[in-house]
Order: sequence, then structure tokens, then C-alpha cells
Amino acid sequence: MTTHPGPAPTTATLPVEGAVLTYDVRGDLASTTPDRPPLLLIGAPMPATGFATLASHFPDRVVVTYDPRNTGRSTRDEPTAAVTTAEHAADLHALLAALGRGPVDLFGSSGGAVVALGLVARYPDDLRTLVAHEPPAGGLLPDAERLAAVQADILDTYDREGHGPAMARFIAHVMHRGQVPADALGAPAPDPAMFGLSAEDDGRRDDPLMANLRGGGARDGVDVEAVGRAATRVVVGVGAQSGGPTDGEMAARSGYALAAALGVEPVVFPGGHNGFLGGEFGQTGEPDAFAATLRAVLESPVPS
Repeated sequence: MTTHPGPAPTTATLPVEGAVLTYDVRGDLASTTPDRPPLLLIGAPMPATGFATLASHFPDRVVVTYDPRNTGRSTRDEPTAAVTTAEHAADLHALLAALGRGPVDLFGSSGGAVVALGLVARYPDDLRTLVAHEPPAGGLLPDAERLAAVQADILDTYDREGHGPAMARFIAHVMHRGQVPADALGAPAPDPAMFGLSAEDDGRRDDPLMANLRGGGARDGVDVEAVGRAATRVVVGVGAQSGGPTDGEMAARSGYALAAALGVEPVVFPGGHNGFLGGEFGQTGEPDAFAATLRAVLESPVPS
């Protein structure tokens, strides 16, 4: 794995409705141009720390990362309430307005890709290029109703038993390949210890992932028509190790479905869902090859 020296990040905060966001800027915003705009790297609910390795591969770009509301250093007024894609998109819109250097390029992975698609649909002038990597938009899939039922079961488990049992169900769910079977809800619950989780309930109900699921999560649809109308160039990414359009993990299947709906060819990125990670959260993908693919996508000609 290769990392590259680059400017140390400058950290700032931004008050938005119901929350205070914390974000980092690597480089001088004043040096950006319309042909070389800032590059945002986002996840949801992944905080900015998850993009340290990927950001290091772009020392020649001004790179912006942020902690979504209720994640990492960011806060919100109601930490146990649902957070919707629309709220996350409004937060991003406010952040881009504060940067004042748009339209920008954005790489969004997983929930961050869903949020970015919501941003394009609602604020079509904010982004020049969006690279949406494995968006878990289950509403695009033929087993959407079963996916929504499993998500509801995860939330019920969280409310009833706490973080460990709910996360064990979530991890098993996102690792499953192919459509959700009809008897999925009747299957034995996974042991949290299998994933290094505790089965004890600590009483907390402020987990940011669960807040996102409560706000929509896999039930979220993508406004394909609005995204297609926007001037933003949308590139859909899928992981080489995540499986295909019918036999893959849910996020990969959603990526293939989104690409088909938009009439574009998906770009296959090295690794799987965590392909860009370089040891963050104890996970390592193929960050060097992943960053090279992302650079090639970003530097390909942008349609006028």
C-alpha cells in the first residue's frame, strides 16, 4: 500500500439546521478552478477518518472530507432520531455553499453514494462529476420488499436488544449474495460474537447507522429521472469482489441496477465494498489500485 505526502487538513465547523458539521480541507481552496474543482470524499455514516488513505492518493487535488451529522465529530440536536437522505443532502448542499467553489467532483461510497444521488436530484448544479460507488439503494431491486422487511427486522432488533445483535443481523444481511430468500426472517439470528460484537445491551440508541436506516436506508429509492436530467456526469462504481448484478451483495446489485436505469456502463473498481480502505477500521482493500481507477475516472473528459 502506498501513501503520498500531502497538505495537512484544515478543520472547520458548519452549523446547519439541527446539527453542527465538522469538515476537513486538504489544500488551498483558492487554488481550485472550474477544470480542477475540489474533490469531496463522503460516506454515510462513515466519518472523514475512513477516507484518510484514499485522500492521500490525491495530493494534487484539494480534497474535502466531512463527518455526517451524528457521526464522528459532528453533532445533532436529536441524536436518537431518524436521519433521512434528504437531510444529509441538504447538509452537503450547505457545505458546498460554504466552500464556495462549486460545482465540485464527489466520490460517494455506500450510504454516501445514496446521499450524493439525492444531492444531484435535489440540487442539480452542485456537482460536476459524481462517482457513486456501490449505493445500497434496495428500492431499485426486484426483492425490494424483502430487503425492506429485513431492514425493519434489524431496527426492531436494535430497539429490543441493542447494538450488537442488530449489527450482527446487518452485517450478515449486507454480506448475503443474491436475492433475499423468502424465509430470511425465519432464519436463526447470527451470534454477535462472530463479528466481534457484544450481545449485551448498553441501553444506547444513538447509533448513526441505525438512524440512517430508520430514515430510509435500503428502502430509499433513487429519483432516476431527476438524476438523469442533471448536468452532473454520474459514474456508477461496483466492486470486482462484490459479485454481479444477480448474484452479488446487495450494494453491488443496486449499483448494477442503477447503471442500467441511467443507461450507463458501471465501472468495476478493484476490491469489494471496502476497496478504498487502507487499514481504517481494521479493514484493508486494494487502495492503490482503487485510487488509480478513481483518478482515471475523474480525469476522463467531462461532457460539455
